[in-house]
This record gives sequence, structure tokens and C-alpha cells, in this order.
Amino acid sequence: MHALLRILAASSCLTVGAYAIVVRPRLVRWGATDEEVADPYPGADIVPNGGRAATMAVTIEAPTAQVWPWLAQMGHNRAGWYSWDHLDNGGRPSADRVHPEWQEIQLGDWLTAWSPGGPVDAWEVAALERGHFLGLHGRSDLRGRAFDLAGPRPRAYTEGLWGFLLVELPGDRTRLVVSGYQTAQPRWLRAVGDFFVYPPVHWVMQTRQFANIKRLAERDWARASADQAER
Repeated sequence: MHALLRILAASSCLTVGAYAIVVRPRLVRWGATDEEVADPYPGADIVPNGGRAATMAVTIEAPTAQVWPWLAQMGHNRAGWYSWDHLDNGGRPSADRVHPEWQEIQLGDWLTAWSPGGPVDAWEVAALERGHFLGLHGRSDLRGRAFDLAGPRPRAYTEGLWGFLLVELPGDRTRLVVSGYQTAQPRWLRAVGDFFVYPPVHWVMQTRQFANIKRLAERDWARASADQAER
């Protein structure tokens, strides 16, 4: 029995060690360059005492003007999140086209996401530079309820900025860099979430979103380029 416990303990240590040394560092900077990880990222003032979150990036073969509309219309009550729809969109497929009626987005707007209890106001538009940067501010107590920033923060809560930065590249290409800032209380919750929970969960959802936004924006840009060539 003692030998079995020692084997299990050693296996657990090896698993945690491999995750910490090999897996987690790759998850928290998936696709990002050294400069994108090290450079200042917008929105640091929105999450007081927040630490830099994962920085992930993708190159899209379409201009920023072609990518921005997909970001502007996000939300469960709008175009969805282009990720795993059964997890964050109630099983409803995300939009596969740009909807003009969903392009208006303002500071202070709330974008909903799906939860086991139904749609919830998940992200407030806290930073907005049209065509360049969208910062979504999420904050909730441990019951999943958003708290009012006018009052003190709860004793236990999570808070984060989910940012989308578009960088124009030569040749009608776009670099989409997703990062932000996060914090939580109590401290043990922040430590556990930042180390074990947030990196793999965020990676699963963000890489799916990257793939779909890239596919959709590039598809529409190819169609627009073909139409223009025929004229």
C-alpha cells in the first residue's frame, strides 16, 4: 500500500512538473512572438493590480477592416463567440457572415455569454478603438454575479480584461493579438486559477475562436478580391 502511494505521489509530481515546465508555457503564449509577449498591452488600468494574462496571436490573410466586423458583433445575443458553441453560446451556431445590424458597439455595452443557468452579462465593453482594439471587462463574485465597480469589490471574486488588438501588416494582412489582465481574491484562488485552470481552458476556447475568425475573414476577403478583379 505504501509503495503504491509513493508511486502515485511520484507520478503526480512528474505530471505537475511536466505541465509547469513544458505545457503551460506554450499555452500562455500560443502563436505569439517574444515582442508581443513583452510589449505593453492596452487596458492595464482597467483591472487594478491585475497581472498580465496569456498572450496569444494569429496572422490573418485579410486587412484589419475585414477582421474588425467579426469582433464588433460578438456576443451570445448577437453573432456568438466563434468558439465551441455548446460551451459558450448555448449550442446556437455562431454567425458565419457579417451582420450590419450588430456592428454598433459602444463603451458600457454588455455582451452576454451562455452559462448553465442561461445567458448572463459576461463582458462589459471597457475599451474601444474602432478597427484597432476591443477590451472586454469581466468581473463576478463566486456565484457568477457581476459586481458594481461603484462599490467595494467582494471578498471573493474574479476579474479580467479580455483584449483584442488588431495590428495591420504589409500585404493586406492582420495580426490579431489577444491578451489582457486578470486578478482574483482570495490569493489562493488567483494562484490556482492562473496556474491550473485558466491556461488550458482559455487555450481550448481561444484557439477555436482564432481558427474561425481567420477562416471567415479570409473567405470574405478572397471573395471581395475576386469580385474586384472581375470588374
